[in-house]
Amino acid sequence: MVCTMASLRAMLTSACTLRRSPGLSAGLPADDAVLLDAPDERLSPALVAAALGEFEPAAKLLATTRDAAEWETRDRSLARLVTFARNRDGWLTDWLAAAPRDPDALLVKAELAVRRAWESPAHAELLREVAPLITAAAEADPRDPVPWRLALDHARGTHASHTVFESLWEQAVRRSAHHYGCHVAALQYLSAAWYGSHRECFDFAERAAEDAAPDSLVQALPVRAAFALLHDERAERRTNSVQEDRIDAAADLAISLSAAYPPGDPWPAEVRNLLVHVLVARGRWEEALEQFELIGRYATSFPWASVSDDALSGFLDARADVRLRVASSTPSRGRAGHGGLRGH
Repeated sequence: MVCTMASLRAMLTSACTLRRSPGLSAGLPADDAVLLDAPDERLSPALVAAALGEFEPAAKLLATTRDAAEWETRDRSLARLVTFARNRDGWLTDWLAAAPRDPDALLVKAELAVRRAWESPAHAELLREVAPLITAAAEADPRDPVPWRLALDHARGTHASHTVFESLWEQAVRRSAHHYGCHVAALQYLSAAWYGSHRECFDFAERAAEDAAPDSLVQALPVRAAFALLHDERAERRTNSVQEDRIDAAADLAISLSAAYPPGDPWPAEVRNLLVHVLVARGRWEEALEQFELIGRYATSFPWASVSDDALSGFLDARADVRLRVASSTPSRGRAGHGGLRGH
């Protein structure tokens, strides 16, 4: 049996005091050097400007990503700009007033409306109301796959049928066959928490990874499927050996993906944080420590917010626990070669 979410939370709670112990963080950045969801060097100026009420740097960044078809960077930058706009959107209001048909401004407007709709208990009804904004963003630049990622999220929230979902998915992959954001949105729709199952989720993720380049973020889809299974407390009690093998195979694939990027690179930071979370749940301590070293100072809210009210503390506590277990050579009781945790 894999480590349950309840036991993982308990483990992280006990690690809270351990991470303050001296001599346990060799080779790792100090706690106060770790950053949560730190923007990269391209995004930082746009966020600083937005804080000052200026939209031009954000407009330039998104226009550059669109012109160069940098769809992954575009989607990631959009997400961070919208997170900022949820509480401070004056810069976006000014942008829309200055350029009401700007494809990038329309995309930010649509994403913000979708986010706000999802926050409401009546999200299905509110999401239906914002559908024209997604359509407007998609029509503003027909090459862009990012509005179709929004459309897939919208389909999930409005209880769209599999037929509708498949038609949206076809439009998304026509624009970018291996766009990570669209794949994640599809994976969520197909998950057991929504309209699919854990097996369907794994099947989709594994097929997508097989078709993608070795350094594509799509290689991380199976580990996202593994996380969904580990996070499903209803499924934990009946996880079988086949599922455990798929979880470990997903982690192995994500380790290979992580190795394709330099240590301390912010681009794969979320993937590495997700991977280390799964490795911790599987009791693969040495490999988890290696990923913490590759992560460096770049902690991400996902997935740590799922096990802690304070995502940064969740990251630091897990790191301290892993460091302690490796340092003390705790005997493992799991799968040969992996130290998988069969009970905790």
